[in-house]
Amino acid sequence: MIGRRQLLTAIAAAGASSLIARKAFAQAAMSRITAYGFSFEGLNGDRIRLADYAGKPVMVVNTASQCGYTPQFAGLQDLWSQFHGRGFAVIGVPSNDFGGQEPGGAAEITKTAGDTYHVTFPIAAKTVVKGPDAHPFYKWAAQERPTELPAWNFHKYLIGRDGYIAEVFASKVEPTDTRVIAAIARNLTA
Repeated sequence: MIGRRQLLTAIAAAGASSLIARKAFAQAAMSRITAYGFSFEGLNGDRIRLADYAGKPVMVVNTASQCGYTPQFAGLQDLWSQFHGRGFAVIGVPSNDFGGQEPGGAAEITKTAGDTYHVTFPIAAKTVVKGPDAHPFYKWAAQERPTELPAWNFHKYLIGRDGYIAEVFASKVEPTDTRVIAAIARNLTA
């Protein structure tokens, strides 16, 4: 039979263990990586550091020059033009992962994004966005939102001011869709 002293010691130990576990969980949650921990190589060789956008909403979009959704570059540029002055950013991430629709290099990507669609927001160098070789940002996004992975080009992750994924929009959702605009507006005022 357990004596009173042993019982009290066991209860105190359990309480201390619980407190330690709660503190460890809280520290792990507070040190969780945010999108601001990632960067992309820029199309022109510079670095696109998401940390430069800390505290601001950012839309990260995997793009392709030869896709049926390629005209969405125009809508993304509209978002950039409309909200950039208020702190919002768009980052295009060209990828050849879906249908081989980004086969060219920097010159071809620049021609499509810059010359055809007059994009002025930052464009990354061609990047892998799915599978085991995916860019670390996309691996992180897959852990954060495992049921909302890019299934095609022009998949949109809206990163909130806190650095976490606030909204996800599938390829078929136009950048100028009212749901996208409302989400950006909410995150600008959050």
